[in-house]
Amino acid sequence: MFHGNIPETLGDCLQAESIFLGRNKFDGAIPDVRNLRALQYFNLSSNNLSGNIPEYLANLSSLENLDLSGNDFEGMVPTKGIFQTLVNFSVSGNGKLCGGIPELKLRSCPQNVTSWARRHSSNKKKIFIGVGIGVASLLLLLLALSFLVKRKKRNGAENTNNFLSNTSLDPFHERVSFEELRAATHDFSSSNLIGSGNFGSVFRGLLGPESKAVAVKVLNLQTRGAAKSFMTECEALKGIRHRNLVKLVTCCSSIDFKGNEFKALVYEFMPNGNLDTWLHREEAKVSVSHSRPLKLSERLNIAIDVASVLDYIHSNCHDPVAHCDIKPSNVLLDDDLTAHVSDFGLARIIDQESFINQVSSTGVRGTIGYAAPEYGMGGKPSREGDFYSFGVLLLEMFTGKRPTDEVFVEESTLRSYTESGLQEHVLDIADISILQGEVGNKNMSTIAECLKLVFHVGIRCCEESPTNRMTMAQALAELVSIRKRFFSSQRTRL
Repeated sequence: MFHGNIPETLGDCLQAESIFLGRNKFDGAIPDVRNLRALQYFNLSSNNLSGNIPEYLANLSSLENLDLSGNDFEGMVPTKGIFQTLVNFSVSGNGKLCGGIPELKLRSCPQNVTSWARRHSSNKKKIFIGVGIGVASLLLLLLALSFLVKRKKRNGAENTNNFLSNTSLDPFHERVSFEELRAATHDFSSSNLIGSGNFGSVFRGLLGPESKAVAVKVLNLQTRGAAKSFMTECEALKGIRHRNLVKLVTCCSSIDFKGNEFKALVYEFMPNGNLDTWLHREEAKVSVSHSRPLKLSERLNIAIDVASVLDYIHSNCHDPVAHCDIKPSNVLLDDDLTAHVSDFGLARIIDQESFINQVSSTGVRGTIGYAAPEYGMGGKPSREGDFYSFGVLLLEMFTGKRPTDEVFVEESTLRSYTESGLQEHVLDIADISILQGEVGNKNMSTIAECLKLVFHVGIRCCEESPTNRMTMAQALAELVSIRKRFFSSQRTRL
């Protein structure tokens, strides 16, 4: 564990993409990292850092994950630049912060703070006017370059089509056009929007003469790495067939009606949405058809489904794959609540360096709370990283708490929280909706025993050291054994 100030030389690591300095004893202010333009993952959680959150962070356009939780920052949280669009941003556990975007639900800033901010902003405007004059002189040049940019987009589409011709999508999937997807989703209507992520948005659609229900993932090609994630997903799913994977129906790499490059992946539609909306129903931003919590047996079945497909892609397919982004929102549920793992946009073929270099130079990002600690320190994609993410997923499924919950501050984590209650207070740490759903079906001691065994698997999977983690094959065997022991009379799917 490190102490003292974070070295100023951190700002000299110009090629850094991921920095994980969480769970230490650093104090003082955030060092100047304004020149780290490649930085995507920045985790300073659970330290003793103080001062203001630097406004220049708003200009780090590649930044996608920023975790400043569990510190002692103060003042107004910036709201401009990337702070408006950050997918993963946490400042929980900093009681002196105020303002920020509405989603953070922080208190309003005192008048003197906002007044200072306005004066500060006024001074900046003078600088911006001068800069604006220089920018205006470039407009003519930009107009001249616009033709070249459009040509590059067309070339990009041609390169993608050449790539796709070498994957299994070409011979086995009939491609669809932009116009077909536009019609299927009613011009990508907001009423058909069912989700959004790092690289794009997902729409429900009815495709073809049979009006087949599909989910259309439209990539936002303005986001760094989105186009590569498209190719990554196509390649990662090449030759993989498993009943607990979301089925890739087809794809589209084309030009839209404005002449811009367009890429989309089309999947089989999952009517019961994703696991996240079932576990955290009160937080769901979209209306969901399910109005009841998942039962203990249903959660166990879903956990087994996920473990089954991870074990398959790690060890039993031709080119072993690490998913790299296992979390509840990437677990989709069909009509009978069978789980299907989705979103291979960050996946990596294990031990195939040529493919990693070809498809992605953006590094592994994952999601704050679920990404293995070694990924934050530049660790390579691995099965062990998926073991960790699965362990966190399993603990979340049965405690009902996210790994980024505001109760986890300082050195406290979902894993340590679960481990502390494992022996004497297992029913206290369990999701209360599980207990309510099992009233009258089993006695509490039986439920406690079942939960204790499941929690043990989750804790073993997300050990800090990669070499100490339970493998997917071991986790799958343990979970199947638990189901046979406690739910032998119920229908199983394995």
